[in-house]
Amino acid sequence: MNRRDVMKSALLGTAVLPGLGHAATPTKTPSKPRTFLLVHGAWHNALHWTRVSEALTAKGHRVVAIDLPGHGLNARFPASYLTGDAARFKEERSPLADVTLDDCADTVVAALEKLRGGPKPVLVGHSAGGTVITRAAEKAPQLMERLVYLSAYVPLRLQSASAYGALPEAHTPYSAPLFIGDAAKLGAVRINPRGDAAYRQALHAGFYHDVDAADFLPFALTLTPDIPVSLWIGKVGATKERWGRIPRSYVRCAQDRALAPALQDLMIREADAFTPGNAFTVDTLDTSHSPFASQPQKLAALLDGLR
Repeated sequence: MNRRDVMKSALLGTAVLPGLGHAATPTKTPSKPRTFLLVHGAWHNALHWTRVSEALTAKGHRVVAIDLPGHGLNARFPASYLTGDAARFKEERSPLADVTLDDCADTVVAALEKLRGGPKPVLVGHSAGGTVITRAAEKAPQLMERLVYLSAYVPLRLQSASAYGALPEAHTPYSAPLFIGDAAKLGAVRINPRGDAAYRQALHAGFYHDVDAADFLPFALTLTPDIPVSLWIGKVGATKERWGRIPRSYVRCAQDRALAPALQDLMIREADAFTPGNAFTVDTLDTSHSPFASQPQKLAALLDGLR
């Protein structure tokens, strides 16, 4: 095979869907091929799903991971984050302050629209991404096959992630020390992935404690410092008639120090009470808040085997 044929084969072996972030092409046909649309959580981006995307693709599924507004290649940074001015960083208003929960949900709906024509996608949301997929499902329930919440917020009775974050079940000693400044004044919930060694250790302990320190660094250093405060305080407005009609699954993370298992279980119970005829299927991974980093193969196998 000559160089031209090698290059042609390489190009035909991969695919990227324009405007849909990171995408991959199946390498074999599973018994039930699915399309997965992956939505990251707070401060993360499409890149963090890479190992899960690769594992699902190897099983024959079509996988698309997107960046929400203000994340990944859509990120915008406070000037003080780039200069290292710690005092200013606590006070500088976020360039993402005007991004709304609806903006994020609309990004998901737009990605779902681009996937029309094949199997309806399984929409997977991690952590704060659960708030986004809940709002997106209320807007466009006809575009998705199933919702999957990966240790994610399902803010039904109290409507917002912040309301659930204030409950006793949400308390852990790990997250609060990581937050910087007053979110209401900043217009964002802010962390500092470029912080000193002690800060990075706290970030590791809170979100990635079952990932080796060396493997944790690439995940940590590709985080965005701000999430728009609307993702935290915005109301999802879910109804039984729209969100409530979509089959759904919850993947619990049993060692989670960021979204406590007690809070995960509370939201599952409330959702099942909200639509008792359409309850969650529930699976558990014995992982931290970040199984896409610590156990990507197990997470992919679980998604592959969804009932």
